[in-house]
Order: sequence, then structure tokens, then C-alpha cells
Amino acid sequence: MRDEMPWSDQGGPRNQNNNPWGQPGGPWGQGSGGQPPDLEEMLRRSQEGLKQILPSGFGGRGLAILVLVAVLAWLLSGLYTVGPNEIGLNLIFGKYMGKTQAGLNYNLPGPIGSVVKLAVTDRNITDVGFREEPNVVSDGRRRGSVSAPRGPEAPEESLMLTGDENIADVKFRVIWQIDPAKPEDYAFNVANQAGTVKAVAESAMREIVGQTQIQKILTADRKLIEPASQALMQKVLDDYHAGVLVLQVLLLSVDPPQQVIAAFRDVTAAQQDLQRLGNEAEAYANRVVPEARGGAARILQEAEAYREQIVAEARGQASRFEQIYAQYKNAPTITRQRLYLETMERVLGGSEKVILDDPSKAGGGVTPFVPLPAFTPFQGGRK
Repeated sequence: MRDEMPWSDQGGPRNQNNNPWGQPGGPWGQGSGGQPPDLEEMLRRSQEGLKQILPSGFGGRGLAILVLVAVLAWLLSGLYTVGPNEIGLNLIFGKYMGKTQAGLNYNLPGPIGSVVKLAVTDRNITDVGFREEPNVVSDGRRRGSVSAPRGPEAPEESLMLTGDENIADVKFRVIWQIDPAKPEDYAFNVANQAGTVKAVAESAMREIVGQTQIQKILTADRKLIEPASQALMQKVLDDYHAGVLVLQVLLLSVDPPQQVIAAFRDVTAAQQDLQRLGNEAEAYANRVVPEARGGAARILQEAEAYREQIVAEARGQASRFEQIYAQYKNAPTITRQRLYLETMERVLGGSEKVILDDPSKAGGGVTPFVPLPAFTPFQGGRK
């Protein structure tokens, strides 16, 4: 078997002189014998061609001036401007030499020097759990709504395991920007900055969700997840020296998986009903218990007053009896008569009847005159 070179014409006629470049003498042209041309010869031919182009009388001095002008133009090409929202990074032979602020700046032109401009005040948005077109926010103004996720879902990013071994569908958004104090870290330490931010955001959120029960994630406690994940993201990015500032983490939606979302909603509704009924019972207890306590206190006060009244009356009756008894011992007959009269006055004092004693005892058969109408007041048309 015959060994053939890769560029040999398989089954076809070969080139003249049997070389693969299709011309005599190899790639360096005809008559060179396959050897590269002399460098001095090339420079001489270039000078002769330049002399033919330049006007007559343009000697070595004019050539030097031309070279000097070319060098000055090359040096002036190193001027560049940095926008108000940017920071420039100067490179010399690919090595970072320093940063420049907004305005007119200078660095050695290429191929010696180069400049990398970074928009440090622009706010970038990274979405996790769903796909959406990249949205860059400049000068603190955010375009579009951040209240709800839009676009196709990415369950491989959004499905996360909670601390009680449940699955939650978490979609969130990270707002970040380049650190103005360390833009060189952003430019040179991380190759894919946006991808790194997204990977760190997903990892931090999974760690925080993995330490939290699903009921706390689905309720008002979810607001505690945002600052916790933001702090963890910032710590990891600082450890990477990524030159990224995490401004805000927004939880757009936290739901159970679609397969069990109906059951979770029933559980959530039952818990809300339980809380509502508990609040109503507590409100009823707060209303009834003070009323009962007030009623009990009122009854106790009335009983105390009644006791004081009865005791005072009893003591008064006892004192009155003792005083009467003392008088009775001194004059029993008079005291008895007085007691009788006072008792009859108290018993019959409110009666409308008039009782007369025996008329024969009134003084020798004289009939007493009693003005009965004066004792009978007018009542209801009757006398």
C-alpha cells in the first residue's frame, strides 16, 4: 500500500513539480526554490515603492517627519471618554493598571494598551424559576413590572425542597449591579458574571428554603426569606471576589407543585378559618369576661352595702331597745303606756278609719261632733 499525504489528490492528476500548493517553488512563489524571501530585500523594495509614491525632493528628513506624525497620531488615538454611568479599566499588554472615572481619559493605544468600560450604575435583573428576556435598568429606573413572573417556567430551577421535606415552587428575581468600588473584580475574576449571579442566587435560595417549613414559606413569614437569601448571596459573591452588589431579592411567587396545589389551598383555607374563629372567640371572651367581672363586682358591692345597712339598722334597733329598757326600769307604767300609744300611732296612723271611744264616757251623755268629711279625702270622684 502506498502512503499518501493528506493533501494529495486521490485518484486525480497531481500538480506540476508534484507539490500541493499548485505552483512551482512552493508557497513562496516561483523561482524561490521553496525558501522564504529575504527580509532585507523586502524592506528595500518597500522603500523604493515609497519613494515612487512620495513627491520628488522628499528625502530622509521628510520620511522622518511622516513617521513622527504617524507616531503622534497613534499616541493620540489613546484618548477615550468614559460615560457618567461607566468606569474605565486601563490595560497594558493585558495587565490591569488602574481605573478611570467619567470624562476624558488616556491610555496607551493598541496593541499595547486597551480599555474596558463597565456600566457600574446600571441595574441588572436575573430571574430564577422562569425564562424572560434580560432586562437592564439604567439610572435607577426599572422597566417592566416585577410583581409577577412572566414567560415560560423552568421547574428545574423553581422546585425546591423545604425543611419539612415538602416541595415548593419558588420563583424570584434578583436585582444587582457592578460594585463601583471593585469593578476590576467583576471584569477579571469571573468569566460569566450573569451566569454566576444566577447560580449563586439559586443556590442561596435553595439553602434558605431548605431550612424553612413550607407553611412559613406560604404565609407572611416568606418576607423573612428575601433578606436572608440576599445576605447569603452577597457573602458568597464576596468570597468569589465577583465585584457584584446584590440590591434586592424579590419573591414573585411561592406555591406548592401543581399536582398538590388544590390540597394545599384547602389546608391554607382551613388554617385561615381556624385563625378567624380563634380571633372571634378571643374577641367574644374579651367582651363577655369583663362584663361578667363587672356584674360580679357590682353584686358584691350591693351585698356589701346591704350587709352594712342591715348591721347598722340592727345596731340602731339594739341601741334603741337598750335606751327604752333603761327608761322602762325607771318608770315601767309610763313606759308601757307610751309604747302602746306609739305602736298604735304607727299601726293606725295611715288608716282612714275613725274610732271613737264610748260616748257615755264623753261627759254626761253629750253627743260628740266629729267632722267626718275632713278625715275622708276626695278620691276618684267618691267621697
